[in-house]
Amino acid sequence: MAHKFEIYKDKAEEYRVRFSYNSEVMFSTQGYSSKSSAQNAIDSIKKNGPNAPVEDHS
Repeated sequence: MAHKFEIYKDKAEEYRVRFSYNSEVMFSTQGYSSKSSAQNAIDSIKKNGPNAPVEDHS
């Protein structure tokens, strides 16, 4: 699969989510204290992301 979400623990032992496309990290999230909160972030991105507006500040 060319794209994926990953849940991982950072150096502070917080759970984070990163999204990769073709092995390149496109973004990562803030740290979460629980794995379920990280999963909720993924679910929210999947649900709300397709309709999110694009703001061009260039």
